[in-house]
Amino acid sequence: MSGYRNRIITVANQKGGVGKTTTAINLATALAAIGEKVLIVDLDPQGNASTGLGIGRKNREHSSYDLLMGTHSVKETVQETAVPNLHIIPSTMDLLGIEMEISQASDRVFRLRKALISTQAFEYSYILVDCPPSFNLLTMNAMAAAHSVLVPLQCEFFALEGLSQLLETVSQIRSTVNPQLDIQGIVLTMFDARNNLAQQVVNDVRTHLGEKVYHTLIPRNVRVSEAPSYGKPAILYDLKCAGSQAYLQLASEVIQRERQRLAA
Repeated sequence: MSGYRNRIITVANQKGGVGKTTTAINLATALAAIGEKVLIVDLDPQGNASTGLGIGRKNREHSSYDLLMGTHSVKETVQETAVPNLHIIPSTMDLLGIEMEISQASDRVFRLRKALISTQAFEYSYILVDCPPSFNLLTMNAMAAAHSVLVPLQCEFFALEGLSQLLETVSQIRSTVNPQLDIQGIVLTMFDARNNLAQQVVNDVRTHLGEKVYHTLIPRNVRVSEAPSYGKPAILYDLKCAGSQAYLQLASEVIQRERQRLAA
């Protein structure tokens, strides 16, 4: 993967409802807000990242499906968003059938990697890939293409149980198709300070995983939940709300970790 000139981060969790797409959208927006040029690749057939950034289904002429099929390039599939410096390759329901279509291809796991090793992708300093909430060929493509995985983890009782499965998946991908894959970090989402169990989950995750866990906690926040229905990231919808401020802090942590990696 020496051909890469940017950082590709896969946002993944096999469990749904953990704030994965919300994290992808708002982290990308926060990175763009502090001057980075950012691309989101929406690999979830539900297309929530695309909708949450104001790209309606009728406006998705070309998509990540076309990118993976090799019929269209990054330049041909990318779309601008309302956020300066933030572009997206949207998703369509066509992705639901792609596993059948490319399952016999020898490069089926490397389709995204091939597409992102292009001069058109090099102009982005960060590429975030939003995965479906399951481990399938789309998630494998995302992990095969990425430098690292960012894991949103909901502050709930079964959090660690699901996390161990994901860490095992990352380990398998590293040993088979992408030896450079790393855990960028684990971000604790939907944190409610009034809930004793949530604090216990935070303590448990930090005890088990230490420095892999970001310092930033993403709180439960009504404004963050409302934002996608307006086709906006929370940071654009309400910059001053607690959720938006937390994602700005998270972006700082992500950049700090990347600088430490470069220094190392």
